[in-house]
Amino acid sequence: MFDQSGLKSETRYGMPAADQILTNRHYTIGYSYYFRQAKWALEIVDPDTSDVQRADNFRPDFRIPERFRADLVQYEGSGFDRGHLVASANQFETEIQNSETFLLSNMSPQHPKFNRGIWKNLEDAVRDLNAKKEILETYVICGPIFNFDMPIKTIDPDKEKENTLPIPHGYFKSILTENDRGSLHMWSFLIPNEDTKKQPISDFQVPARKVERYSGFLLWERLMGKEIDKEKEKIRPMWK
Repeated sequence: MFDQSGLKSETRYGMPAADQILTNRHYTIGYSYYFRQAKWALEIVDPDTSDVQRADNFRPDFRIPERFRADLVQYEGSGFDRGHLVASANQFETEIQNSETFLLSNMSPQHPKFNRGIWKNLEDAVRDLNAKKEILETYVICGPIFNFDMPIKTIDPDKEKENTLPIPHGYFKSILTENDRGSLHMWSFLIPNEDTKKQPISDFQVPARKVERYSGFLLWERLMGKEIDKEKEKIRPMWK
């Protein structure tokens, strides 16, 4: 969906800069040529349910110049999952909607126990939040975190420098909801890309301002004022 300004609906409250903006039918990606993966992924969680089956058709995104895009070979035998940024289960209204989430521009190398553990748990929790009667829309932005004071490991399928895929140290996710009273609430998370030993999601909740410092860009930057500043500074109790 596009709003009246011609921008995608999910960008209504802000969209960070990136080397290449990839507008899909139901979500938007900000792609990093340097890291050869998304810098961020932005969506409105789809509340609809249908009989559409999970596509599982992982494939390169040929809109990205070849030297900067990831391919399936990067992940084969690497020991890392092709981790969704925009969750497949969030986009299930139509076949093409679900299929688009399997573009490799929407993937990032994730530790299997992270991807299938706390990251999946957080995705499920966001869908539970979105299902609440009082929630009208749920916006989600997420992406990889690289700590430049730490070594960055890479996947090197051909042992060639230009064919490497950097492995993020962690991931962020920030959720913005609009409820039936017109109130905007935020919850943000920073989670290391590792097995978290089944720690609760709330252990990784942080103020939105901390995510901004780690990611290097502003979240929901079209929202302004003292109330928004307060919302970004605090840790709101989970889904309250």
